[in-house]
Amino acid sequence: MSQVSKTRVAVVFGGRSSEHAISCVTAGAVMAAIDRDRYEVLPIGIARDGRWVLAPEDQRLAIEDGRLPEVSGGGSALALPFDPDSRGLMVVEPGTVPATLGEVDVVLPLLHGPYGEDGTIQGLLDLAGVRYVGAGVLASAVGMDKGFMKLVWQARGLPVGPYVLIGDREWRRERKRKLDEVKEQLGLAAGRAVFVKPARAGSSMGITRVAGEADLEAAVETAREHDPKVIVEAAIEGREIECGVLQGLDDGPPEASLPAEVMTASGHDFYDFETKYLDAGTRMVIPPDLPAEAIEEVRAVAAQAFEALDCEGLARVDFFHTPDGRWILNEINTMPGFTPASAFPQMWAATGLDYPSLVDRLIQTALRRPVGLR
Repeated sequence: MSQVSKTRVAVVFGGRSSEHAISCVTAGAVMAAIDRDRYEVLPIGIARDGRWVLAPEDQRLAIEDGRLPEVSGGGSALALPFDPDSRGLMVVEPGTVPATLGEVDVVLPLLHGPYGEDGTIQGLLDLAGVRYVGAGVLASAVGMDKGFMKLVWQARGLPVGPYVLIGDREWRRERKRKLDEVKEQLGLAAGRAVFVKPARAGSSMGITRVAGEADLEAAVETAREHDPKVIVEAAIEGREIECGVLQGLDDGPPEASLPAEVMTASGHDFYDFETKYLDAGTRMVIPPDLPAEAIEEVRAVAAQAFEALDCEGLARVDFFHTPDGRWILNEINTMPGFTPASAFPQMWAATGLDYPSLVDRLIQTALRRPVGLR
């Protein structure tokens, strides 16, 4: 009896962004959950300098004793042949003829932040004619850029909080004007706190809570260490609520999970990197203590936010729930974290879709998507 061939899944992780380590942790958890009876897994690491390598299966991909994992870059170098008919990978070693590694059926691009979650690798895979999990080029790029994300949501009539964008040229040429704009428009001059963030980063990298005018300029410089484009948002009083969204089955509408409330440990001003990944006191309450109608409302708005950006596959949508009962969109992650501490898999498990089933659904959804324009 002939053996049925397995679907070949390339899991891509690491990358050039400041979220390199979290991408590695995500990949470790996902690869452990993939059904090896159905799928052949090809682990592909992207080193911090951008090199693609064939990663060993036994590479450490977890946070241990506070130590973050990373792609060493010491494996066999890989490259895409950019031949839509081949859907394969090439092993490229100095002084040798490139060897074909074999066809790939689908790619799981488990990359967070710039050069991965922002449409760059999605465009690369589109050029190569390879199917992949998650949003396409435009949705990934817009979802990564908090400024354009909010503009699209505003155009669709969805609720967002007050914000000011500071571009690289504006900061270099009109620094005082932009600082004054933040102080006046967002209420910093009147004592209202703001959050200064890199416009195109995640995992709470480079974020500073600013409560006084004297600290604003330094906070912008801190954010610019991660991204020359900065967004400053007015602090919103409210509970932090997250909701997972999956692309609908058989061209149906997107589906939203039960939401989660982020409960940070004491001693933290906000949900920063340490709180997310290193503090055991942080927990998720799923579902949050809210009326049933509020739960259904946030699920509906999360699905609308997903569709407004023309997302595919999956996303996590983050909200503030104000004391007067309003939902304010904060941001969307088109490739949310899949670490054991991450909200996205926890929310779907509470909704009835366990971790292995969630990973399987994402792969199967990607296998059904057409290549090229859609």
